[in-house]
Order: sequence, then C-alpha cells, then structure tokens
Amino acid sequence: MNYPARYYEEIYRYQLRCHLCPHQCTIGDGKTGICRVRKNVQGELFLQTYGEVSSMGFDPIEKKPLYHFYPGSIIFSVGNYGCNLRCKFCQNSSISQDVPQQFKAGHSYLPAEIVALAGEKKSNLGIAFTYNEPTVWFEYMIDIARLSRKAKMKNVVVTNGFISPEPLAELIEVTDAFNVDLKAFTEDFYLTQTMSKLEPVKKALMQIKNSGRHLEITNLVIPNRNDDKVIFVEMIRWIREQLGSDTVLHLSRYFPTYKMSEPPTPIETLQELHALASANLEYVYVGNTQAGDTSNTYCPTCHQKVIDRSRYDAWLTGLTKTGQCNHCGHQILNDI
Repeated sequence: MNYPARYYEEIYRYQLRCHLCPHQCTIGDGKTGICRVRKNVQGELFLQTYGEVSSMGFDPIEKKPLYHFYPGSIIFSVGNYGCNLRCKFCQNSSISQDVPQQFKAGHSYLPAEIVALAGEKKSNLGIAFTYNEPTVWFEYMIDIARLSRKAKMKNVVVTNGFISPEPLAELIEVTDAFNVDLKAFTEDFYLTQTMSKLEPVKKALMQIKNSGRHLEITNLVIPNRNDDKVIFVEMIRWIREQLGSDTVLHLSRYFPTYKMSEPPTPIETLQELHALASANLEYVYVGNTQAGDTSNTYCPTCHQKVIDRSRYDAWLTGLTKTGQCNHCGHQILNDI
C-alpha cells in the first residue's frame, strides 16, 4: 500500500530529498531511495510497504535480544521489508535486501489489526519492531506504536541506529526500549561492509541514552572484519564513557550468510572479547552460541548470580520484585 511519507523536501521539480536517515537520498520521479521502499511519485514521497508484513509472531523478549527489559516476558514481533544499509553479512536478506515489487492481496494489516493480534495473548508485554530495519517503514511503525501505547503495551525497536535526529526523537516518544546494532567501530567498516557511516549511529546511541529510554547494544563479531582487539577496546571504552558502564552489550556470533562466506566466529574469540568488555562494562553477554557462562546475569557489586538463562528462557532467581540483588541490594533492573 502506498502511504504518504514524511521527512522529505522538494529540491527541484519532481526531485526530492529524503531526510529520514543520514543517507539524505536524492530521489528522482519514479525512483526509490537506498531503502527501496520510499518512492517518489510525481514529486511526492510514498512509503510503498505500509501495512505489508513479512513476518510476525510471539517471541521471548530475550530473542531481540533484550536481557534487562522485563526478562522472561513474551513480546509480539512484527517485520516489514527493506533496509537503509547494505550489510554483506545480512542475516535477513530475503526481506531486507530483496524487496518484492508486488505484494499478495489480503496480506496487508492496518495498525489496529496488529495491535489486536498482539493483544490476543494476555501475557504479552507489547510489540517489537524487528526482523528487517524498522525505521524505513517509519510511518507504519509510528502508527502502530501510538495505538499500542493506548492499549497499555510496551514498544521495542530493534534497529541499526542509522536514523536522523528529528525522526528518532519522534520515535523515542513512543518507544520503551531499543536494541541497537553497533556493527563495528571504524568508518572504513561501515563504508565497505554496510555502505553507511558510523558517526550517525554513535549520535543516535547517545540520543537514546540521554532520553532515558532503555538501551541495549548488539555487536556481531566477524572474523578479520571487526574483531581487532585494539579497536574493540576503543569501542568498549566509548560505550562506558558516553553511555555508561551499566550499558548492556551483546556479543553475537557470525555465521556465513548472504554475500559473506568467511567461517563462523571462533568461540575463543568471543570469550576473549567478552573478557575485555567485562573489564569495562558491568553486563556483557554472548549470544548465538554456547560460550561458557556468558548468558547469565551477575550482580556487579557482590558477584552473585541473579538471573539464570538457558537459550531464551530466564529465571530471576536472585532478584527482588523491584529489580534489586537480593544479596546486597544493588539495583540491577529498572524494568521487571
């Protein structure tokens, strides 16, 4: 469904500039931006995928991944099509990189229908916008999120963080928690591996943190691409100094996919990086694989185990009902 898009301007007759993300695409009549879903139609910008859902269903909140936001909860996940990055290692390329030109009739969902589906399970926490890059279908996501808020549900956004400050501020208003992919810590990686830039992602992370919204970060570790230990420590120190030592970091194991054929990340590499990160940050986890005791949560003050995890299951064995360590009283969770 074509739906009027926002955050753009006409710069010449039928020539538009999109301001939704830092690419600032110049889009000619009949063309789309890098995301492939925002199209110029005779001098007006439209979101082509409004209401088009690629996948949806109930997931553990830990699968987003969010480990410190209502752990053990279930959340309704919904995905669309398109992405504003071109990651060679994309794990969802069938919906983010290959955008269908036409959609099957009867598969469109109004925002109210998504909220109603999410509400069918009484134990559901809310709605997670995930699978592809949700910011490229900004208008659809915002409309759902506003209705979700009215229904007393939580909103979660799993994103690459490549979004302009003004639309991000609007998104923050209706979002309770973010997981942002910080893919590496060099501009060269972002340019050659994702066709984007690092600096706007850093600014987005700081904007989210300063807003007070819950924030967790995921870093996919790719052999010989972003696993240099010196640069990795620079990234960890930046997180500590700019976002806080209590920022939750997920290290994720890479597997060959899409345009990248390098072997999977060695477990030893993940364990080494986990140790380096843990020297600066209080909560560091390894996902996508078994790498020793790297998925449980320990109190940073008394070092007692407070959350037991097995895959996507979580047991809050050492926490009070208000999120404090029941051994020393240190506040670990604010959203429980």
